[in-house]
Amino acid sequence: MKIKPPENVLSAVSLAVLLMLFSFATNAQPVLDNYVSEGLKSNLIVQQKNLTLQQAENGLQTAKSFFLPSVNLLGDYTSGDGGRSISIPVGDLLNPVYASLNQLTKGDAFPQIENVNQNFFPKNFYDARVRTSMPIVNTDLYINKSIQGQQVILKQYELDVYKRQLVMDIKTAYYNYLGATEAVKIYESALVLVNKNVEINESLLKNGKSLPANHLRSKSEAEKVKADLNSARNRVANARKYFNFLLNKNLDSEINTDAINNEVIIQSDTATAVVSGREELRMIGAVRAVSESTLLMNRLAHVPKVNAFLDLGSQASNWKYNNDTRYYLVGVQLTMPLFQGFRNRINVAQTKIELEKTTMNLTNTTAQLQMAAEVAKNDLQTTSQNFIAASEQLKSARSYFHLIEKGYEQGVNSLIEFLDARNQLTASELQHNLRLFEMLTASAKLERETASYSFPN
Repeated sequence: MKIKPPENVLSAVSLAVLLMLFSFATNAQPVLDNYVSEGLKSNLIVQQKNLTLQQAENGLQTAKSFFLPSVNLLGDYTSGDGGRSISIPVGDLLNPVYASLNQLTKGDAFPQIENVNQNFFPKNFYDARVRTSMPIVNTDLYINKSIQGQQVILKQYELDVYKRQLVMDIKTAYYNYLGATEAVKIYESALVLVNKNVEINESLLKNGKSLPANHLRSKSEAEKVKADLNSARNRVANARKYFNFLLNKNLDSEINTDAINNEVIIQSDTATAVVSGREELRMIGAVRAVSESTLLMNRLAHVPKVNAFLDLGSQASNWKYNNDTRYYLVGVQLTMPLFQGFRNRINVAQTKIELEKTTMNLTNTTAQLQMAAEVAKNDLQTTSQNFIAASEQLKSARSYFHLIEKGYEQGVNSLIEFLDARNQLTASELQHNLRLFEMLTASAKLERETASYSFPN
C-alpha cells in the first residue's frame, strides 16, 4: 500500500521548487527593464500627462504670484465741450470793486472782467499714474495656493497610475511576443519532424513497403502543421506591432529576444499583497485635501479682505507737466461680504457632502484594490504550479516520443502511434510555453496591483 505524503510536506516541496524557479535569468531581465525605461520616456500618453503636470505646476506658481505686489501703468485722457455748465458771476462781483479802485487811483489798473460760464467736461485733460497694489489680508490667496499644490500632487499621481499600467502592458506585450516566437519555433520543429515522416513514407511507398494511406496521412499532418505555423507567425507579427506601439516606435522594429534563450528560474512571492502604496488611494487623499481646503475657504468667506495701493502720477490740462501736476495717492481698501443670499452656507453644506462621498470612495477603492491584489497573488501561485506541472508533462512527452520514434523506425510501432506521440510532444511544448508566459504575465500583474515597481529617477 502506498503511503500518501502529508499536505504540509507537499507544500514545502512546492515552495522549494517555486523558490528555485521564476524570473528571467541574468541577461533576460535587463533586456525587459531597458524596454520598460524606454517606454516610460517615449510613450505619447506619458508625454501628454507630463505636459498636464507642467500645467498644474505653472498654476501653482501663478497662485504664489498673487502674494507679490502688482505694478500697472494707468492713463486717462478726456476732453469735451457742451452739455451742462455752471455760471460763475465773477464780473458782477468784482467789476464794481475794480471801478471804485480805478477811481481812487485815477487809473485803469483794474480792468473790467466777464462772467464765467464753466462746462462740467474737462478740456484736453490727462491723468497718467503708476499704481502699485498688494494684498494685506486675503485668506482666499493662502487657500488657493494650497489647492493648487494639491492639484500638482494629483496630476503627479495620475501620471504614476498610467506609468504603472504602462509598465504592466509593456511586460505583458513582451511576454506575449516571446510566447508567440517560441510557438513558431515549436511548430517549425514539428514541421521538420512531419516532413521527415513524409519523406520516409514516400520512400517506403516507392519500394512497396508502405500503404498509400500512410503517405496521405503524413502529408495531411504536414499541411495541418503548416497552417498552425502560419497562424503562429501572424501572432508574432501582431504582437511585435503592439509592443512597438507602446514604445512609440516603428511598428515593425525588431525586438530583442535574448530572454528566450535563457533558462527560466522561478521565485514565488509569498509576501502579503499590500496596496497601501497604490497611487489611486493617494489620488483620493489629494481630492479629499482639495475638498477640505474648499470647505475652509467657504467658512472664511466673511473674513475681511484688505488691499493697499499707491499711485504716483501726473494730471493736468493741455499736456502740462511740472511740479504742480505731479501727485501721489495712498489708499487702503476693505471688502467684507455682509449678505449674499445664504449662498456661502449652501456651499459649505455641498462641500461637506463631497467630503463624505470621498471618504466612502476611499473605503470602497481600498477594498477593491485589496481584492484585486489578492486575486493577482493567487493567480501567480496557480500559474507557477501549472508551469511546474507543464514542465513535468513536457519531460514525459519527450521521453515517450523518443521511445515511439525508435519503435516506429524499427517497425515496432505504427504510424498512428508515431503521429500521436508527435502531437503529444507538440501539444506539451505549446502548453509549457503557454504556462511559462502565463506565469510571467501574472507576475507583472501582481507587481502592478501592489505598486511594487520602482520608477527610475
